[in-house]
Amino acid sequence: MSDRPILTTSAGAPVPDNQNSLTAGPRGGVMMQDYQLIEKLSHQNRERIPERAVHAKGWGAYGTLKITGDISKYTKAKVLQPGAETPMLARFSTVAGELGAADAERDVRGFALKFYTPEGNWDLVGNNTPIFFVRDAYKFPDFIHTQKRHPKTNLRSATAMWDFWSLSPESLHQVTILMSDRGCPVSPLHMNGYGSHTFSFWNDAGERYWVKFHFKTQHGHKHYTNAEAADVIGRTRESYQEALYGAIEEGNYPRWTLQVQIMPELEAEKTAYDPFDVTKVWPHADYPPIEVGVLELNRNPENYFAEVENAAFSPSNIVPGIGFSPDKMLQARLFSYADAHRYRLGTHYEHIPVNRPKCPVHHYHRDGQMNTFGGIQTGNPSAYYEPNSFNGPVEQPSAMEPPLRISGDMARYDHREGNDDYVQPRALFNLFDAGQKARLFSNIAAAMGGVPGPIVERQLAHFKRVHPDYEAGVRAALHAAHGYEADAVGAAAE
Repeated sequence: MSDRPILTTSAGAPVPDNQNSLTAGPRGGVMMQDYQLIEKLSHQNRERIPERAVHAKGWGAYGTLKITGDISKYTKAKVLQPGAETPMLARFSTVAGELGAADAERDVRGFALKFYTPEGNWDLVGNNTPIFFVRDAYKFPDFIHTQKRHPKTNLRSATAMWDFWSLSPESLHQVTILMSDRGCPVSPLHMNGYGSHTFSFWNDAGERYWVKFHFKTQHGHKHYTNAEAADVIGRTRESYQEALYGAIEEGNYPRWTLQVQIMPELEAEKTAYDPFDVTKVWPHADYPPIEVGVLELNRNPENYFAEVENAAFSPSNIVPGIGFSPDKMLQARLFSYADAHRYRLGTHYEHIPVNRPKCPVHHYHRDGQMNTFGGIQTGNPSAYYEPNSFNGPVEQPSAMEPPLRISGDMARYDHREGNDDYVQPRALFNLFDAGQKARLFSNIAAAMGGVPGPIVERQLAHFKRVHPDYEAGVRAALHAAHGYEADAVGAAAE
């Protein structure tokens, strides 16, 4: 026993007895002075922190990004230079479910990456789809409310989801992916990842390029049908955690090929679609993907809470050579993600080891929650403001981005004007073979069970504008699954 570590209180005092409370005699009451008992119970009461409002259920691992291609003419970012190898952390997640939700539910999957670069942390926080449901963050809270529980029933509401989607035709592209085969991947290994938004690169010459990030799985696409997913959930609610953790422990390291699409800055003014609209993809024929490197996950966390639940990803974490775009959703996420972490984890959440950069950090932020460095990040206690005369950290002009050359008058522009929300879903629908279309129709019909007729008809009208076969197929599947008849809807549906 002498070679085992001594159990202590959080202040370091040795604990003489961890089995029995301090009492006034064998049958007496517990004493208030039993600070060890009070400490133990009070810590248990505080073991849980607020779960993420979105993407609450997740699975994570460490790995490396190795750059094998050469895109140095587009970006000065050290993490993306030829031969660079950068340690990183990945977290995959479902969007709608709470912490206890099943892994194998039909849902969009989060695909969040944190790269510990020599110039600071770079976070790429995307999904397993190249697009999203809405193009303006003003609509995002309402959309997420439809994915969560009804305030009265405390149940998920198909009516809320389809009501919102049928009133927001920009969602058609994402809904078609969600209800297709790719809406329920077998595991994190068998799905792609995307930055989804349009970001930007800039080089040493001050030239800017727009960029889309793609991570293509090297393990092939595998997906569950609704019936197969239900069977898996009946056996285990942790199928993704089991698959990811098990693959790494067995040495079957998950790998993705990093590709980028590049658009010269001023070409954004010439495209028939808005290249900053997150509901749209860039056609590969116009902007062919360029292979950049390989992402490999090869180490499981030692403590899930400390390293995955505490992990904080934000698209506002960028490095010199990588920038943003006028994408409305991206612009809002730059605020909301870091703000969510400050609420959930504490003001100085980046002091938590998993979020801490590997490079030196110097700033003038002071005090507040989670301030584990004593408030002195400047190297001199007298340098607690800026500018100062005490050798405190100073700005680095070489990190200045070139100016954006796309601008306009400030106003609340109607995001629906000039946007065709049917052409890209039509192109996707036309790529599906007969079996994929049949499963798409069936999945939509299953998800529409119990939805009021007027909402169903509104959504069917959108499907018809994509392609008449899309509407006809879903209508037939609704009849087969639920006995749905348009006549039963009445005049309100017309």
